[in-house]
Amino acid sequence: MTRLSNQNIHATCVEKRGRAVLLAGPSGVGKSDLALQLVIDREFTLVSDDQTLVREKDGQIRASAPPSIAGKIEIRGLGIFEMAMSDDVPVALYVDLAGQVRRMPEEGETEELLGVHLPRIAIDGHTASAAAKVELALDRLGLDF
Repeated sequence: MTRLSNQNIHATCVEKRGRAVLLAGPSGVGKSDLALQLVIDREFTLVSDDQTLVREKDGQIRASAPPSIAGKIEIRGLGIFEMAMSDDVPVALYVDLAGQVRRMPEEGETEELLGVHLPRIAIDGHTASAAAKVELALDRLGLDF
């Protein structure tokens, strides 16, 4: 029998083609704004905004929204909006929006969540190219399921 572990983390989560991306960092680093760009411009789907439930199952990290915020996103300056969402999606990439952004990062950087190592990148979520960087990283570094 598989042991299930659960954790609520301060991250927004989106997915594309069944692979989720965690956008992590403190308030104000651009998690929701970047998620909105990915959903509107790059055909991602919202999983959870600002708080994400993660659990380990069979060596995978899976992401869902807490029930109280499922299908909702906060758009700064506009309020709370309802949005289509996905649920229980395997996480393929961890994006650190508060970490040190290096010009040439080391290959193979990971973030450990619940004992599972996920590919990790650090970007500035406020740059115009942030959404493109996330999509490129998902395609190049993200785990395949």
